[in-house]
Amino acid sequence: MEYTSIDSVLSDEMIGKKVRLRGWVYRHRVIGGKVFVVLRDSTGIIQCVVDSSKVPQQVFDDASKLGLESSILVEGVVCREPRAPGGYELHVSDLSVVHFTRDFPIKGGEGVEYLLDNRHLWIRSRKLTTVMKIKHRVLEAAREWLLDNGWWEVTPPILTASACEGGATLFEVKYFDKKAYLSQSAQLYLEVLIYGLEKVWSLTPSFRAEMSRTRRHLAEYWHLELEAAWYSMEDMMKVSEELVAYIVDRVLERCRRELEFLKRDTSILEKSTKTPYPRITYDEAVKRLKEKGLSVEWGDDFGADEERVLTMDFDKPFFITHFPRHIKSFYMKPDPGRPDVVLGFDMLAPEGYGEIIGGSEREVDYDKLYQRVVEEGYDPSDYKWYLDLRRYGSVPHSGFGLGIERLVMWIAGLDHIRDAIPFPRFRGRIYP
Repeated sequence: MEYTSIDSVLSDEMIGKKVRLRGWVYRHRVIGGKVFVVLRDSTGIIQCVVDSSKVPQQVFDDASKLGLESSILVEGVVCREPRAPGGYELHVSDLSVVHFTRDFPIKGGEGVEYLLDNRHLWIRSRKLTTVMKIKHRVLEAAREWLLDNGWWEVTPPILTASACEGGATLFEVKYFDKKAYLSQSAQLYLEVLIYGLEKVWSLTPSFRAEMSRTRRHLAEYWHLELEAAWYSMEDMMKVSEELVAYIVDRVLERCRRELEFLKRDTSILEKSTKTPYPRITYDEAVKRLKEKGLSVEWGDDFGADEERVLTMDFDKPFFITHFPRHIKSFYMKPDPGRPDVVLGFDMLAPEGYGEIIGGSEREVDYDKLYQRVVEEGYDPSDYKWYLDLRRYGSVPHSGFGLGIERLVMWIAGLDHIRDAIPFPRFRGRIYP
């Protein structure tokens, strides 16, 4: 008899059938002559009942001594039991232990730092397993949409010689006898590839040496980035909202059970499957914030507090556009009709989650881009290759970057971004 998954036996059709399961002990208790083992595998949990009157003594003794996270093989008959988790249980006829576990260090009620120190074990928790399944579906849906819409996946480098988003947040590494940096963004390299492939995307880790330690910041995160020739800011905003709407729709379709387990209110997610998304300008955003009593002036960058307040006016993702030029990156194209602002946009998730996408139309004029590089204090020689793109066949183009963990954080309704990635990296945290 082959082993089967737990989720495949949790149905009335399986009642009375003999099955073999394998997994890890999630819960364990001994009451009189019975051992109740809640077995966990990657698909779910089921209660297994070991009755001393129905199994060999050795099987009962082994079952009695099991510790949390012991790995076992069980065989038995599926029965209906409304009081059991999932409504079914396994009446065990045989049980063998693959590995006895003693004193599993996570028993419930531990603090955040302790759980982070033991992340290699806590990652097994049903909550984090559930989040990782949702994340898988997010990535799956993103790839589906991009392939269906004619985008080419490419593989830009992780080691770079120059900054994309600002030198203050670079991780420096030794590259033979030179200095190099961990990539903050694949954008500049994606711009290279549009001259051959026109519409490209990549999924890579990005690194930001930010001192922030907030509920939505990571020093290492997964970055989905798109770049396209001939696309205006408006074109790229349409791409971004259609992509996010598709991802949300597919997660709702494929992860109902996971969202229910996390007790996620899906009403806002359901609204977010419909486009277009609302949009406001930076000017309007400042006005709204002032009306709500926040101390903010035109030209200030928005932080988590400002973004959280703005999201309360919307029940689906929305855009903020036309940010002041001086608070945005050197590669963003100024608005020809108003040079003090750029043709840039952020997409913010509702419910206080804030920015999940940042994008813009790119500067295509060589002289203007060169001047911006100098203004930012960079060495133009480090960007010669990037500037060359404006010398040989320059075309209008736009792109954006989507933070996968921030998107997952919102979709799953998480309190903190650390639970959207298996091993979170942020200031003060590199172990395990």
